[in-house]
Amino acid sequence: MTISNNQLRKMKSAARFYAVQALFQMEASGQTVDQVIREFEDHRFGATYDDAEMIEGDLKTFRSLMEAAVNEQAAIDQMTDRALVAKWPIARIDPTCRALFRAAGAEFKNGQTPPKVVISEFVSVSEAFSHDPKEPKFVNAVLDHMAREAHPDKF
Repeated sequence: MTISNNQLRKMKSAARFYAVQALFQMEASGQTVDQVIREFEDHRFGATYDDAEMIEGDLKTFRSLMEAAVNEQAAIDQMTDRALVAKWPIARIDPTCRALFRAAGAEFKNGQTPPKVVISEFVSVSEAFSHDPKEPKFVNAVLDHMAREAHPDKF
């Protein structure tokens, strides 16, 4: 089966969304990265909830984000802390935002996706999770700072 570029883009977007959910779940439940990856791949990708079918996520993107977010969590959290105002260390950030910053930080560190695309994708993810209209702007500002630190040559 051949996947179109548009379908692959959608699958990568879904993988980012799933990575944020999975990182949140890991923190909340204490599960290992392998347990969460297996659960998402076996039960979440393409699942149907209330008659709505979830899109298949790109496995390569999902696994890459998960592994990098876990393996490089300390460095990613430090990069996030530098992007936050001094009064808001990452430990005080909403767990969903923390998971989002870790997934985005993993993608910044990977360096294969243009930073502006990463920012745009994860701002969209934040819009899906937030009911506060200010939160996507906050996420955008933090991700912009993180991207400029990770890839100053791209700005």
